[in-house]
Amino acid sequence: MRLLLVDDEASLTAALRKGLTADGFAVDVAADGVEGLERAGREPYDAVVLDVMLPRLSGYEVVRRLRAAGNWVPVLMLSAKDGEHDLADALDDGADDYLTKPFSYVVLLARLRALLRRGSVARPAVLGVGEVRLDPASREVTVAGTPVGLTSREFALLEYLARHAGEVLTKTELLDHVWDAAAETAPNAVEVYVGYLRRKIGAERLLTVRGAGYRLVG
Repeated sequence: MRLLLVDDEASLTAALRKGLTADGFAVDVAADGVEGLERAGREPYDAVVLDVMLPRLSGYEVVRRLRAAGNWVPVLMLSAKDGEHDLADALDDGADDYLTKPFSYVVLLARLRALLRRGSVARPAVLGVGEVRLDPASREVTVAGTPVGLTSREFALLEYLARHAGEVLTKTELLDHVWDAAAETAPNAVEVYVGYLRRKIGAERLLTVRGAGYRLVG
């Protein structure tokens, strides 16, 4: 497995490289964000270990640009910042995991192995289906670039449909994943909210598959 380690702390980088190499990884090193972004875009790495505070380009910006380019290499971010907003920002930008410094090498290794088991699967921070764009972090939706206001339930329904774009989803499945199982929900709730969504995003984008369910298309 080939890893890219992007960190400007020379002593930490040397220690991690030595340990990871001993554990069977091939490790390349970049000392700043620009070099890290260039290497990650050029080479087919199995995972990237990325510091947040880097010269020339921050780790946040590196992972944002990788994801914007359609590069879904697993990214483990490292940072001395341990605030909840720092963690949320990293994950919302597209990182797969976040580890605060100082950390245990054993834990870092275990988290890397977990990321490698998942592989480079597309996990976009912003969901796009045709002209519909949905940002789960900011809860913003646009259609052909125009902002669309949705209620919390409408947003939850659209998000689930977008994560399964092109698939036919039954009413039962939508009820199970969008509505509270403990709440009393009328059987026609899905139909009602599908109608609301159609009026806001365009009926041609949310199709009824007769006798089967609904499908969101581009």
